[in-house]
Amino acid sequence: MGVQGLTTYVEGNKHFFQDVKFRDSRLVIDGCSLYYRLYFSHGLDQQHGGDYDAFTLLLVRFLSALAECNIQPYVVLDGGMDPSDKKFATLRQRLQSKIKEADSLSHGRGGCILPIVTRPVFIQVLIQRGVPLVQCPAEADREIACLAHHWNCPVLSSDSDFYIFDLPGGYFPFQFFHWDNLNGKAFHRYISARHYTTSRFRGTHGGICSNMLALSAVLTGNDYCVPKEAEIVRAMLEESGVCGRGKGRGPRIEGILVWLSNFSHFGEALEELGMLMGNESGRGRRGHNPQLSHQLLAGMEEYSINPQSCLAHWFSGGEAFPAVQTTGPAQLPDCLSLAAAQGMLAPFAVDALVMRRVMLIAQVENSRCASSHSSSRAIRQAIYGILLRRTQDNAGQGRGGGAHQVSGTQGVGGGRGRGGRGRGGRGQGHIVPADAACSKGQAASASTGQPQVVSAPIYVEEYDRLDVTLKKSEVEALPPRNHIQLDRIDQTPVAVRLGALLEVLGVKQSSLAAVPLHLQLAVAVTGFWLRETNPSQLKLQALVLGMVYGELSWSNQPRAAHNQHAVPQLNWAAERNVWAKLSQQRLRPGKRRPVDAGVAHSFSQWQACLWSALCLNQLLLLPLPDPQLSWLFSGSLVCGLFRYLQAGHAAESLLDGGPSSGRFYSFLMYAVRDCISRDNPSSAASRGNGRGRGRGRGRGRGRGGGRGRGGRGGGGRGAQGVGRDTDEMNNRFALLMSEEEADDY
Repeated sequence: MGVQGLTTYVEGNKHFFQDVKFRDSRLVIDGCSLYYRLYFSHGLDQQHGGDYDAFTLLLVRFLSALAECNIQPYVVLDGGMDPSDKKFATLRQRLQSKIKEADSLSHGRGGCILPIVTRPVFIQVLIQRGVPLVQCPAEADREIACLAHHWNCPVLSSDSDFYIFDLPGGYFPFQFFHWDNLNGKAFHRYISARHYTTSRFRGTHGGICSNMLALSAVLTGNDYCVPKEAEIVRAMLEESGVCGRGKGRGPRIEGILVWLSNFSHFGEALEELGMLMGNESGRGRRGHNPQLSHQLLAGMEEYSINPQSCLAHWFSGGEAFPAVQTTGPAQLPDCLSLAAAQGMLAPFAVDALVMRRVMLIAQVENSRCASSHSSSRAIRQAIYGILLRRTQDNAGQGRGGGAHQVSGTQGVGGGRGRGGRGRGGRGQGHIVPADAACSKGQAASASTGQPQVVSAPIYVEEYDRLDVTLKKSEVEALPPRNHIQLDRIDQTPVAVRLGALLEVLGVKQSSLAAVPLHLQLAVAVTGFWLRETNPSQLKLQALVLGMVYGELSWSNQPRAAHNQHAVPQLNWAAERNVWAKLSQQRLRPGKRRPVDAGVAHSFSQWQACLWSALCLNQLLLLPLPDPQLSWLFSGSLVCGLFRYLQAGHAAESLLDGGPSSGRFYSFLMYAVRDCISRDNPSSAASRGNGRGRGRGRGRGRGRGGGRGRGGRGGGGRGAQGVGRDTDEMNNRFALLMSEEEADDY
């Protein structure tokens, strides 16, 4: 949410705050504000795709600081889009702004772009460290406020709406929460912070009530719930000099608060507003709108607090969890609703089910090329197919829903679907002979003379960039051939769910047999990326070297210290030397300069594939464990490694003296190459020969758009001798894993 100008006004008045020494308390944290603030306020990489390792270390420092002060965090995250669509226009505007900021960053100018995997990294770290969290079905602000009110504890956020919620425990703005500079002696450490309460704020404005404060937020401009009538009232107040932004006048919010403080009670203020608008309570100077009071009250409802929070029961270990609000046949089964509440199902999937509309995250890339998300369209189509196929079977409703009737052997339409670069039209189905339809149970026998019913395609609206402009395209939902029933997904054997995942990625399970479980998804995604985008050999090498660095970094973390001693033949001094040489290639922060557009675009494509594959894996209830995302990819490192290789250096020069690292690098190159061998079908070919190539100007490939070439995807320097028996490769990798770590999988 957010109230226009409120943060600037409140934080410019120190008397609204009290300096406190915070410790020994619960703390409800706005999760989205936390990861945005941590990332953007510490100069972490944005231009090259993000440094998730540095972000993880920063997050761990933050959590450790809370622990030192005996502060128990409870993290609450936003979920999907509000089904009411109240904020949809704002979301579109924000995504358009992010697209332009990403383009600006690619040219070495300013901008703020959160790397695409930051949120999954954030959630994974919280889970691994046992931090209680919940992901709300939609906007979380009100749930955060209700939980903090229930527990009488403060909120930590950067959202100006918490200056409006009446919280007895108060509010800590993140910028005044000095967690990185602890004070006090051992066992009595505390965080210096500025503490805000609405009682201090209201006291400076004639003691106005909480309702008056909420009304001022609606009239000032809340991007979630401001009715047009309030905008008109605000304009009239500004014209009369009550409030405004003109020279010599105070901030808009201050003027509105001063005006409201003239009324003895809330009803009187509403009556005056009705008079201004020509409401039924009297004649005004402009217009006539009997709905004004109702609409203003509806806007203020966003700030009402239920003293009994459902999240308190969730965090106390209760079984109840926030339900995803859906209508009609679009219902998540309980197992997926629980996964969503636990942060283990991305809001993207919930949006696709509930809204049939998704917004794709902007990345720093070459804006003259098709969006990086085009490379992963087939994965998203599978997600949509699993989520919406049941809707199609049960009701045939929604966008692109309904059914076509055919008789005898007459086909249905002839075009393709929508979603890529083809030119199929709305309502164009696939030609289905009568005998084929009957064999699938889709129609009655032709001999009966009864009409055959063939379900029409279902589409999801995707909002993504075209050049630097936000555009909508409609992408067909195409489930895997090995269809997964959403209602019974938790009863579906793991082998079946794994088969569906690997089918979409175009990888055979045998190609991953020797790969440790925690890297199998990453290797499969890399094979998919190679097939769909055909990057240069040097880009693949840089990416794999980055994975080697990540594995070494992970093994050297405090919680993985036992790895250094579990395998005595491992020369850790030598491996640390390799780690240092790899680390030296990282692009250092400094003066902004244009990025290599081709390199940035290629690695953004890989991240788009990873992001979509993570969502598909979650939807299938994790047939493969998620990778260690913190250590899988570091943009400034991988781009620096690419420059090193581009200058003519061999990958082996960075691996000299580290036998285990060198073998691991060769193993990964071999495993990725095996994923794109001719024995592995392309993702699109295995799922319907590119049926989803839909309408629109999207320059990327639709379903089946991959080039199907693997010639440049493997081999080359550093990959000699990798065609040996996979068991040998697995044994080589064991040097980087302890027996205890292997048992975890």
